[in-house]
Amino acid sequence: MNLYKKWLDLVENQSEKDVEDFWGDYSDAEIKIYSDILKNPGSTVSGTFSALVEKYGVEEVLFMGFLDGVNTSLHTPLELEKVDAETEISLSIDLEKLYFNMHAANADHLYTLEEWETVLEEQKREEIVKAYKKSKTYIKEKTPSRNDPCPCGSGKKYKKCCGA
Repeated sequence: MNLYKKWLDLVENQSEKDVEDFWGDYSDAEIKIYSDILKNPGSTVSGTFSALVEKYGVEEVLFMGFLDGVNTSLHTPLELEKVDAETEISLSIDLEKLYFNMHAANADHLYTLEEWETVLEEQKREEIVKAYKKSKTYIKEKTPSRNDPCPCGSGKKYKKCCGA
């Protein structure tokens, strides 16, 4: 079974008593990895999968979970299904997109890391949060009332045309 399938299997097939422990371990691993990455914001994280697992001191499956989470924030996404222990990994992370995606994932343990203060200015972080909130806003299209002109362009009242 490849690493990505192990990750998906672990996430999907947990017993209720294991869930809290697992997500606690996973969150700790994420914090450790992201803190290190944010301390060197311009650099690209690279190496073999197993070397990066060793560098960050996390389990393979948890590092695969990290890759699954960060993949949408990479300039060039990885093909996670093809990753094995000897795969060369190069993570060029779009930090603004990462900050946005952390909000989208409701990962407050990550977007509140103090390392963000040196990576993105406060104004930029506020802009990203505003963009995230705006992306969640649903704007309902105004439906015409009975006596409004019909939106089809016929010139008739809505009630006598499409609203009939």
